[in-house]
Amino acid sequence: MSFLSWYSLVLYIIGSITVVYYLLRWSWQCWHGFKVFVLSQIWQTDLRKYGQWAVVTGATSGIGRAYAEELAKRGLDIVLISRSEDKLRSVAKEIESRYKRQTHVIQTDFTEGHSIYSAIAKQLEGLEIGILVNNVGMNYIGVLANFLDVPDPDQRITQVINCNTLSVTQVRLSLWLVFTLREKGLIINISSEAASQPQPMLSVYSATKIFVTYFSRCLHAEYSSKGITVQCVVPFVVSTNMTHNVPVNPMVKSAASFAREALNTVGYTSYTSGCLTHALQHFALSIFFPGWLRLSSFCVQRMATFAQSIEPHLKERMAETKNKQD
Repeated sequence: MSFLSWYSLVLYIIGSITVVYYLLRWSWQCWHGFKVFVLSQIWQTDLRKYGQWAVVTGATSGIGRAYAEELAKRGLDIVLISRSEDKLRSVAKEIESRYKRQTHVIQTDFTEGHSIYSAIAKQLEGLEIGILVNNVGMNYIGVLANFLDVPDPDQRITQVINCNTLSVTQVRLSLWLVFTLREKGLIINISSEAASQPQPMLSVYSATKIFVTYFSRCLHAEYSSKGITVQCVVPFVVSTNMTHNVPVNPMVKSAASFAREALNTVGYTSYTSGCLTHALQHFALSIFFPGWLRLSSFCVQRMATFAQSIEPHLKERMAETKNKQD
């Protein structure tokens, strides 16, 4: 056989292996997506198997409140943790009235750092806690901005780090011993699509959320064999106060709809966009807006121009949201 024939044969084998590899990979991805986003809507995990109580942080609005209500709807008693005592009481009263479940409220400010967690642990004593939803989170400014343009950066950035990363590790420590002794438990950590790629003009928020993603996935690998599931949820845009209550549309989910679909994925995957529409958006962005493009000078300059153009509108929406909260 001539050298050219050998060369053609090698190329043929390599090409065939490559085609088979990608066919198998795409087939597995399609099956995984079908299982997570279709079958999960039909056969749902009974969340009561983890324990009687679910703890939800950032539980008075947005995704956190939606998770609390959905968990109560599925038969769990709810511990609500958030900053506003009045809002906590209001949400607790509504859950008790609508879903006939017990509630317990813990008022705390997650931006304050380490000092709050011993009090939280004490108030959780005696409860059969099976689920923890680490939802509490914040951005340092309501609009896109460069790192050095953040108002009062020393205080604000420390608050973001305390709220977005310290809360994920410390609340978990309060419950980890309980979960380990019972050899079962579910922890749901809410990350963000902003962490899927480096995101200029959301630098600190993006960085804190990739911490949540990596931390969650590592812990699941370490403790899944011990009966503890750690699920990382990576939503795209959900209509909440943080997103200035952007109108719901085919690409933007309501908090209630998102929480319902995301909870259905429990037991099917430990890492999820939460719903099919967000998974499709993630897939499209990974192809058409990859990390190298986001980090290019051209793109950052365009983003800065865009941020300036929409800033007045966003500040108007922020004021409206604040007035509604007040």
